[in-house]
Amino acid sequence: MSLDMSRVDMNSDPELKFLAVDRTVVTDPTKAAEWAAKRLFRIPHETLGFVAASVKVERGDELEVEIVETNKKCVVNKDDVQKMNPPRFNKVEDMAELTCLNEASVLYNLKDRYYSGLIYTYSGLFCVVVNPYKKLPIYTDKIIELYKGKKRHEVPPHIFSVTDGAYRSMLQDREDQSILCTGESGAGKTENTKKVIQYLAYVASSKPRTSTSTSLHSVSFENFCFMFQFILILMYL
Repeated sequence: MSLDMSRVDMNSDPELKFLAVDRTVVTDPTKAAEWAAKRLFRIPHETLGFVAASVKVERGDELEVEIVETNKKCVVNKDDVQKMNPPRFNKVEDMAELTCLNEASVLYNLKDRYYSGLIYTYSGLFCVVVNPYKKLPIYTDKIIELYKGKKRHEVPPHIFSVTDGAYRSMLQDREDQSILCTGESGAGKTENTKKVIQYLAYVASSKPRTSTSTSLHSVSFENFCFMFQFILILMYL
């Protein structure tokens, strides 16, 4: 990602804290040393889903472990233990990059990013969104300009990046494009669909136009048809 958060002034650009994190803070060498020394894993928890724990004693198919946050000891089956990624992967933007790709790691990364105000996370070709149930300042014209014409790896995860990719592919390949927003009730499908249309309306209307009336009419008609196609597709969500 080209956006260097260590050089970002949060006072002048406070909205950027909801898009990316400073990787120099995340990759703390002391945390990496602690992770290696304690042989940390994740084990199932009845209320928290999964928690970090260190192995104390091995007994055949069972392990005696100590939960990191509470120092409580318990016995778990080896099959229930899931590997934990090194700290440098904390709040990773694309979960396909995780060394240990398992249920515990995916859920932890999504939760860790969500608690930091980062609601968008990539998982390979997909963009996972966790509904914040509040308004975030990441849908302004300023943010649209940040994503306009940028490749996916050049900017933090966002529905605008997905939309821009589809828009650029339509212009370049001259083929129809589609974006599928799926999820349970209340997941945020409608709101993200609105953001897709918002981005397309802004970008399509800001395209450079020639001075001739014929070219102007052609561009406007092309943009209108594209927007109409996209709205038809999204209405099936």
